[in-house]
Parts: sequence; C-alpha cells; structure tokens
Amino acid sequence: MLPSKVVHRKAVRTVPLLLAALIFAGCTGQAPHTPPANVQGAADGTSDYYLQQVQQSADDNKVDWQLLAIRALLNEGKLPQAGDALTQLPADLNNIQRQERLLLLARLNVARQNLSGATDPLKQIDISALSQQQQVRYYQLQIAVGQGQPSLDVVRAWVALEPLQTSPADKQKNIDETWQALLQIPQQQINTLTINANENVLQGWLDLLGVYKNNVTAPDMLKSAIQDWQTRYPYNPAAKMLPTSLTQAQNLHPASMGKIALLLPLSGQAQVFANAIQKGFNDAKNGVLAQSTVAPSPAGPVQVPAATPGDAAVAVSPSATTSDKAVAEQPAPAINVTTAAPSASTQIQVYDTSSQPVEQLLTQAQNDGATLAIGPLLKSDVDKMLNSQTALNVLALNEPESVQNRPNICYFALSPEDEARDAAHHMWEQGKRAPLLLVPRTSLGDRVNKAFAAEWQKLGGATVLQQQFGSTAELKQGINSGAGIRLSGTPVNVQPQQQAGVTIAGLTIPAPPTDAQPGATSSNGRVDSVYIVATQDEMILIKPMIAMRISSRDNVGLYASSRSYQAGAGPDYRLELEGLQFSDAPLLSGANPALMQQAAKAFNNDYSLVRLYAMGVDAWTLANHFNEMRNQPGFQIKGDTGMLSANQDCIINRKLVWSQYHQGQIVPGT
Repeated sequence: MLPSKVVHRKAVRTVPLLLAALIFAGCTGQAPHTPPANVQGAADGTSDYYLQQVQQSADDNKVDWQLLAIRALLNEGKLPQAGDALTQLPADLNNIQRQERLLLLARLNVARQNLSGATDPLKQIDISALSQQQQVRYYQLQIAVGQGQPSLDVVRAWVALEPLQTSPADKQKNIDETWQALLQIPQQQINTLTINANENVLQGWLDLLGVYKNNVTAPDMLKSAIQDWQTRYPYNPAAKMLPTSLTQAQNLHPASMGKIALLLPLSGQAQVFANAIQKGFNDAKNGVLAQSTVAPSPAGPVQVPAATPGDAAVAVSPSATTSDKAVAEQPAPAINVTTAAPSASTQIQVYDTSSQPVEQLLTQAQNDGATLAIGPLLKSDVDKMLNSQTALNVLALNEPESVQNRPNICYFALSPEDEARDAAHHMWEQGKRAPLLLVPRTSLGDRVNKAFAAEWQKLGGATVLQQQFGSTAELKQGINSGAGIRLSGTPVNVQPQQQAGVTIAGLTIPAPPTDAQPGATSSNGRVDSVYIVATQDEMILIKPMIAMRISSRDNVGLYASSRSYQAGAGPDYRLELEGLQFSDAPLLSGANPALMQQAAKAFNNDYSLVRLYAMGVDAWTLANHFNEMRNQPGFQIKGDTGMLSANQDCIINRKLVWSQYHQGQIVPGT
C-alpha cells in the first residue's frame, strides 16, 4: 500500500488532465453542427459554402452537396461553373438525386436561352416524386420555357403553381400573369382548345376570358358579367382575387371626345399625306364611309401610278398597290371592335405643324380645351412631342427611333418596319424557322432588316440572314447572265440592349453571356423562306432569279411586302409570281369594296394615299378607344389598316391580310 502522501500527489496531477478532457469534450459538444444536405429543400447558402461541404463530406453525402452547389452557382449566374459541375456528377444517382439533376439541367438551359434543351429534361421529371419546393421550381421552369410563346401549357403551369404559393403578393402576381398568358393566346387557338374533365380551375379561367371578350367595350356590363362569373366559380383563385387589369377595366371610362386636336403638316412635302389622313379621319367622324357586305365581282386591271413618298420620315408604307381580284379578310378575334360611330358633338381643330413648333401647338391645343391630340406625323415632330412632356392624351401618327412608355401616349404608324414585324409573325406561324431577307441596298433595306430580325428573335428564332440587291439594271444583268439569286446571306446584326437578369414566376434567370444568341432554333445554313421587299419591276426579275437556284422540292416559301403588290399587273405577272404570298391592309385586300371604290376615286387611284386615308379612318376609332387601347391588355380593333392591338408601350401593331398568287389569280394566303 502506497503512503497517503504519494496518493494525494498523484490525484493532484490527475485533476488538470480530467478538467482539460471535460473542457475539450464540452467545446466539442458546443461546436456548430453542419445540417445534412437536403436537395429537395431550399438552397440559401453560397456556392463557396456548398463547394466547401463537398470537399469535407463523406462519400454518401457528397453528391447532395454537389447538387446544392450547382443550384447556388445558377442562382449566382455562374453558368459555366454550373455546367462543368453538372458534368462531374456520378452516373449512379438515386431517384431523388436524378429528379434534382433534371431540374438543374433544365434551369441551366433556360439561363442559356436554350429553351428546347430545357424541354427534354422537364418531360422526364416525375412530378409526384418532387417535394413542394421542387414542384414550385418545376412549374417556374415550365413557365420560363414558354416565355414569349403563350400557350395552354403555360397557363396550366401558372394554375398549378398558385396553390403552392403562400404570400398574398405572390398569389396576386400569379393571377395577373395567368390572365396575361390567357390574353396572349390567339383566338384561333382558343377556339380549338381541349381541356380535361377534371380541369375545373382552367375551365373557369377560360370562361372568364370569354366573359371579358364579350363585354370588353361596356364597363357596366363587364362588371355585372364578372359578378355572375364569380357566383358560378366561387372556388377559382380569380374569384377571390381578380386580375389587376380586369379590376381596372371595370372602372375604365372612355377618353373624353369633346375636342380633338389634329396635328398635321398643312404645307410642304408631307402635305399630300396629311390631307389623306385628315379626309379619312373626317369621313369616319362625320359618318360618310361607304359600307358593303357583298363581295365584288372580279374587275379588270386598273392602272395605278407608282406614287411612293420620298420622305422616309413620314409613316407611309413604301408601296402603291391594289388587286383586280378581291381577297376575303381573315376571321377576326373575339374582341371585335370595328370603326367607331360618327359623332356630331366632337369638335375637331387642326394645327399646322409646318408653321409652329410642336411644343407650342400642344400647349395651345390644351389651352383651347382639347383633351386628345392626333399626330404629329413626322418622326422629328414625334420626338419633339415626347420632349414637351404634354399632359394631353396623344395618338402619335409615327413611331420614334426611341420609344418611351408614357401613360398618355400611343404610337400608330404605317411603315415598312410595321410590315416586316407582321411578316415575321406570319412566317413563324407557318412553321418557317430559317428566313432570308432580300431587300434593296438602301436605308429602307436596313430598316426592314433590323425590324424583322428583332421581332424574329422575340419569337424565339435564331439569327436571320440578309442579302441586298441593287438597281433594276443590276438585276437584269444578273438574269441575262443566268447567275440567279443564291439563297444565302450574312447575319443581320441586331444590337441588343444591355440585358439584365429577369424574373419569371419568381425564378430569377441571369442574363445570358453577351455572345449568346436568343432562341433555340438554328438554320444550319439552309434557308426555308425568303421575305422580299421589292417594287413590281424588281419583283418580276427577282422571282425567276430565285427559281434558277432552287427546285420545287426545296419547299422554300416566298413572301413579299405590299411594295410589289400593284393593280394594273396583268395575268402574265400573276402567273410569273406563282406561289408568292404578300401582305396588305384589309381595305386594299377586299374587306370593304364600296369604301375602297370611294377612296380610290377620291385619290385618283393613288393607293399609297388610299392607305393613309384608311389610317385616318382607324385614327378616329383609336381615338374613341384610346383608354382601352392604352390600358386593357388584349384589346383589339378590326381596322381598315389591319387588326389593331397594342403592346406594353402602346405601339399599335397591325396584323395584315396575306394573299397569294395561284394559277394567275389572287387567293387568300395559306
């Protein structure tokens, strides 16, 4: 047995060791605990944090941390790193990891603007295997894939997303976006929709759309119809929280029409164009428009002078055209507002923009009691109008180089750019994906190229090719040599504005790299369609020169602006242009033969002025529905210059009538 002193000394030496062990044990117990990786939950950490966890984690958790890191990289806009990390994932993933990988792959492709690349992984996802948080991301991606292409699938995604959202603000935004998506679906598509028997919410939305379109021109009737709809669909999300724009539509009052100021150049080069617009406006206002519901019998050719305005600043389509055979107008959408009724109470006062600055005239018009201004006509004057900061409602008769979104301003123009944008939509709807623009080697050609290519890319198309031609003499030399026109060209350089990240359905998508091309389609060098801007004399040479280089088996669609569509061209011309489609205003395409005859007589068959006359008629209708056009998404007018609608900047878009040469006749476009 050891002496007691020895035992005591040994115990004293042991105490610090025990205390140290207890302290270290306590520190270990209080150290921050890293939560397990949950790929089905939120990813609120940074990519650096998740990548660090990848390095420190055991093999069974590493893949989950990798998936979270990829999601964080996408949130931060680090697309190349996210793409590399996706390729480094192992092949043997469990089902939860596979579903998350598909979500991330779709998200990466959306961020890269590769929408078709995002569609395939989304189709492979088993929605029932997703958590609620993952389902939110899934439907957000479905919506993002459909951006710019309204469809029932996009609406279905919004409907499915709504119950998963908890914030009242998110729900209101969901309802507003669902409504916008519905309004943008073409009426022809609405008429052929097929929904499932259990889609009660979607059926309610479609019925609400019908209620709106049937009563859009009468706010009081619209309010009553909506209340009836809410009674029939009490559980629809929109019954409890109406779309914001629909609430505004119920309380919308027509623009004051007591006194209207017409701002037009009454002298100088543009006077002849202003006179045509003024006559159309006055005829509509005074109720002297001829109407006919009977299609005319085919008439003999009428010789039309090729009167093309020389001032490019004037909003005139550069053409002088008609047809010796009437073409039926295409069916109108359900919202069918036609020419406004005449008015004896509305006062019209004309102000000469050639004599005084536009800024002074706007102030004078306001002092004179006007509440609405129609004009000015010249681009330079429209720019001055914007600088004036006028409080009047203004329907400008041209579109400035830089459009400003003002709550009191709309822009209405007849221009080659306008026709080019409509052509882009028409060709896209016909399934064309690789267009070539064949335009003159002038500023007109440059303007058409830019407008068409910009609109094409908005639709989801890839790079547009362009080829320019010279004078008629050059074309004749080419056809005599047998060279023909090869369907190839150089890319149209559309300088995009500096893009920023966008948020769709709560999903933030970073801006793609600056060298990325919007759209998922590619021509791969093969052209499937040609849009031609040419005069009649040029077209009679261009069409056979194209035929020299292609065969009927190539299935290349040929389209033209109204520039080449002129009366007086005999059957030889029509036969030579076999298969060519071309666009024009409804008035010149047989929509109202009596009015066409009346206008043609008034302007001695100068159909460039007839178009401006039709513009004046439509300006009267737009004035009567200024507030609706400015504030009601989806509002449309069946006008004499086209089916009129407005975008978010209140630029009035025109959907034209398309016709086609077929066996020496002119028939509706296919």
